[in-house]
Amino acid sequence: MFDRKCKITFIAHGATIHSEENRVSKNDNYPPINEAGEEEIQKICEWLKNRAIKNDRIYTSPALRTTQSAQMISKVFKKDFEVLEGLSPKSPGLKDNGETEEEFNKRISKIIKKVVNDNIGNRIIIVTHPDVIQSAVASAIKLPAKYRTNIYIKTGSATQISYFETWASLIYSDYVPL
Repeated sequence: MFDRKCKITFIAHGATIHSEENRVSKNDNYPPINEAGEEEIQKICEWLKNRAIKNDRIYTSPALRTTQSAQMISKVFKKDFEVLEGLSPKSPGLKDNGETEEEFNKRISKIIKKVVNDNIGNRIIIVTHPDVIQSAVASAIKLPAKYRTNIYIKTGSATQISYFETWASLIYSDYVPL
């Protein structure tokens, strides 16, 4: 009846020293995930294993905190991950190459569309930043860009979206395994 193009499970990277303060970092190499972040991703890994989540590919942003998280997840599936530059978080501010909400959402929508079109029929895991996942959810449910930050995505959480030819379905959002 409905022909799904692609299913993506988004995993928010593990916590860092900035997570509790909700601080944004422009630096891809800092901060790394901390002990709490490692525990979050270990729980996600167990959950992925127990749910028998299938996947064909794993993508991640280039930031250290996401690649550390992706390394842990890739061990569960015994497969490598691919780094996608466009999955980086929103550039803060409007000066010094900052992005508007609209620019950020367009960038994320473009890369997600490419991932979907390059992976027809596949199940994908994308390990990335909470704001990237907010943008993907906002796009899936057709929420205007200015409301993206109303969607809460915690570090170490899972969000799943199924993509169809002309629409997308949010399956679950911000799930944190116990």
